[in-house]
Amino acid sequence: MLGKLFKILKRTIVSFFMLYGYNIIVPSTAIIPINIITVILITIFGLPALLILIVIRLIVY
Repeated sequence: MLGKLFKILKRTIVSFFMLYGYNIIVPSTAIIPINIITVILITIFGLPALLILIVIRLIVY
């Protein structure tokens, strides 16, 4: 049980840093906000979720 909790916590922290790193690299017009929804999406689905969020951001704005 503790191992699963540690794995979820690790994935959540990694997803936060993935969003933070992306927001540092891109120009200010393509920034994805770091909130609970985006972090949970990336925690559950991983890198494909980040790519989908980038595509949605580029299409909508």
